[in-house]
Amino acid sequence: MFSRQFARMASTTAKKSTLKLYGVDGTYATALFDVAVKESRVPEVAAGLQSLSSQLASDAKLNHIFLNPALSLQDRKTVVQTIVAAGGKTEPALANFLGVLAENNRLDQFSKIAANFGKLTDDYNGVVNASVTTVAPMEGKLLKRIEKALQGSKFVGQGKTLRLQNQVDPQIKGGLIVEIDEKTVDLSVAARLQKLNKILEETV
Repeated sequence: MFSRQFARMASTTAKKSTLKLYGVDGTYATALFDVAVKESRVPEVAAGLQSLSSQLASDAKLNHIFLNPALSLQDRKTVVQTIVAAGGKTEPALANFLGVLAENNRLDQFSKIAANFGKLTDDYNGVVNASVTTVAPMEGKLLKRIEKALQGSKFVGQGKTLRLQNQVDPQIKGGLIVEIDEKTVDLSVAARLQKLNKILEETV
């Protein structure tokens, strides 16, 4: 259960992301995002989440303590207070939200919540994320051509901005794999070989 104050702040938001998230982490991320929008502090809260994520990633001991659901309520609150104090000027909405997570013993959901907050932020700003996986880094000109083609496709939509990344995976053996949101087009050599092997197995 959210704290009453936090839930009330989220419910009065005028504009929200159209992205629907589910599960515990999705619910918490949406509540935090709604408050951030209401207070016009989305970039600041996003930066705070990123900073804390980096802090936890670089400190294994702190990460273990932060994500330990066996801690008592008082210990969880102490951990949050310590992190907030060490982080300097933390966004009030984020500090309050971390307190809610501590109170409800949901600190172990932080990483998922932070990731979902990023998805909500991108959706709110009209950003569509995509990746092109190749066996080796793509040349800039070729990546630009793919970006232009995807930008004008139905997968991006009018008025939205495409954010394209090139990922490298030698295991695909050649070709490419395009992923945009939750859609995947596998044009890799590995996929073709897998299909060929399946056909050969069926004909034996």
